[in-house]
Amino acid sequence: MPSLKDLRNRIASVKSTQKITKAMQMVAASKLRRAQAAAEAARPYADKVETVLANLAGATVGGADAPRLLAGSGAEQTHLLVVCTGERGLCGAFNTSIVRLAREKANALAAAGKTVKILCVGKKGYDQLRRTHEKQIVELIELRAVRTISYSTAQPIAAKLIEMFESGQFDVCTLFYARFRSVISQIPTALQLIPPELAQQNDNALSYDYEPDEGEILAQLLPQAVTVRVYRALLENMASFFGSQMSAMDNATRNAGEMAKKYTLRYNRTRQAMITKELIEIISGAEAL
Repeated sequence: MPSLKDLRNRIASVKSTQKITKAMQMVAASKLRRAQAAAEAARPYADKVETVLANLAGATVGGADAPRLLAGSGAEQTHLLVVCTGERGLCGAFNTSIVRLAREKANALAAAGKTVKILCVGKKGYDQLRRTHEKQIVELIELRAVRTISYSTAQPIAAKLIEMFESGQFDVCTLFYARFRSVISQIPTALQLIPPELAQQNDNALSYDYEPDEGEILAQLLPQAVTVRVYRALLENMASFFGSQMSAMDNATRNAGEMAKKYTLRYNRTRQAMITKELIEIISGAEAL
């Protein structure tokens, strides 16, 4: 049975932890507002790029002069999985849910006889995946030093992917991240990046004549579209991370408060029992005299 001093130390420790989790919750809430605004502001532009790209691709896909970034390498043997996670923990199931989706995809591809390569963006995803897929990991890109996600943050990552594709290191590239819906809802998402999966155009949609021709525009637009998709994924991830961390720290603060109450109640009962025991001993001694 713990002594009163042990119980006092536990209560102080729990209350100290509660202060830390409360502070982390407030910081995450503050950063979430900016991250959510950035993610929502990027969505219309990214959606419009997707629309233009789908419209252009409809006229060129399947043709002999279709760009490789659009048509692919013609094979589906080697798959590159780009797993975007956070650099830090204490964020609930945010990192784990993304890694779980990527691991399921990797295992399914391996079972089908495909070659799987993994590029990790974020240390937490790397730490989890190396336990089971260390041999498949080709590189880790850390963003710990990046305070604010910008377009220039995504450009080196997209350039790396395009360079690897053009050098024949993979045939299909899939991007894994968490799409932000709300503070309590972040959706793990798998998006085929190269060759891009494009939404089917409506037959009644307007058709456009482009100048210069579609091939020249696609040659400029496709690399930019890869960067935009990576940029959007990083922004969605950032908002999802702070949303998940805010929710996790709120739960931790509540749990710490409940634990402190339980220890306090236990401390008071133990103290009262000790006082009662001492009184009984005093009374018994007095009666013996």
